Amino acid sequence: MLRTPVCGVLGIEVPIVQGPLGGPWQQSMRLAAAVGNAGALGSVPTTLRTPAQVREDVRRLRDLTDRPFALNMTRRPFDPEVFEAVIAEAPPVFSFALGEPDGLVPRVHQAGAVFVQQVTTVEQAVRAAEAGVDVISAQGTEAGGFCGDVSTMALVPQVVDAVHPVPVLASGGVADGRGIAAALALGAQGVNIGTRFLASAECGVSDDWKAAIVSAASQDAVKVEFVDHILPPPTEGGYTTVPRSLRTRFVEEGNAGPEEAAARADALRGEVMTSMRDGTAHELIPLTGQTAGLVHDVAPAAELVHRLIAEAEATLRALAGLASAHGEGGPG
Repeated sequence: MLRTPVCGVLGIEVPIVQGPLGGPWQQSMRLAAAVGNAGALGSVPTTLRTPAQVREDVRRLRDLTDRPFALNMTRRPFDPEVFEAVIAEAPPVFSFALGEPDGLVPRVHQAGAVFVQQVTTVEQAVRAAEAGVDVISAQGTEAGGFCGDVSTMALVPQVVDAVHPVPVLASGGVADGRGIAAALALGAQGVNIGTRFLASAECGVSDDWKAAIVSAASQDAVKVEFVDHILPPPTEGGYTTVPRSLRTRFVEEGNAGPEEAAARADALRGEVMTSMRDGTAHELIPLTGQTAGLVHDVAPAAELVHRLIAEAEATLRALAGLASAHGEGGPG
């Protein structure tokens, strides 16, 4: 079984982290539990959820698994009351995205949790390492949801070099075992995967969203350039990022007419928040990465974990064989 040093840090068996997939709507605890029970790390989002909802989510998850899991927070927005609820739950792993970890690391460590910080630039990674985080997730622009501008292929090795010996996960652009093998070749010790797990049997999003992912090409996942007019802005210390979504009429019209979107910001924001709460978010902004082009089915999460690892191991064996054959046939 493929295992790297970060597995020991996170308390997992295989180097796969399921990215948090949710907001006011929830990905379902069944997904995080299934991923965890398969030996990877399941994640639970807390964005725009109340402290009571977070406590109930964790209770349900712990009823489903005794494996480690991550509770995720972001600075878009950051709710101090939710943070206190998260700390009180003492999750095995705390993951943080879309902003600086300033002041949070000591509290997380005091709660006994491992701190995983998502970054989109080398500079952010260096600051996170200096702040004392335990693991850094370097997220490339291929990712779904909020992401930066630098590709995973270019970002990951730079982050690995800049923060050594802090372990790095590659995020964005990974949806099969070949992507895991590539991430390891770049110096990462594991991967963070979102879009592939969106199209899983346990994920709580609409079947229409899952079907759209399966049928989409990579170029159908585009940046939502008018995001500041439809979603809450970053709080202090937040990163400047733009989410990636499958094309919809809502996305196409907003990107084509940002001035009109700005003029209708309050109405559009209300429309989006309502869609997130009633389960129709996929009709407006189905946040999805470019790896949609690599997703061809909807499968149980545990099957996906096992498939990803088997593919990665087969790819690494093939590469080792290729290198061996080349060495034997080279000039002597």
